[in-house]
Amino acid sequence: MKLFFDKTMLRFLMVGVVNVTVGAGTMFLLYNLAGCSYWMSSAANYIVGGIVSFFLNKYFTFQNKERSWKQVVKFIVLVAVCYFIAYGLAKPMALWALSSQPLNIQENVAMCIGTCLYTLLNYLGQRFFAFKQR
Repeated sequence: MKLFFDKTMLRFLMVGVVNVTVGAGTMFLLYNLAGCSYWMSSAANYIVGGIVSFFLNKYFTFQNKERSWKQVVKFIVLVAVCYFIAYGLAKPMALWALSSQPLNIQENVAMCIGTCLYTLLNYLGQRFFAFKQR
């Protein structure tokens, strides 16, 4: 269990506070104020948050010094896979569980669930794939 919960997890969660503030703030503002769709709003979250996440997690969380385009591509693939898995599962779950609620409630809850699933998947992927220590 120590393999998963060490100083990198704490740093990852600290970076996550910044990412949530920036990315999720973008997502909920676009969805609720700008009238953008579920997919467009959540994708904007991960484009904006992904850029912040790459640099903060690479240098602060995992203290990775590697400089390669291969690593950037691995990170982008990881973010895309985590995004589609997390939000692809979250939306039908929320629609089913909250079928009697208005669509905007269902989709806001789905975005919250998707954020949680994404965070877990992304941590594991960054630690053991994108920024894996050699």
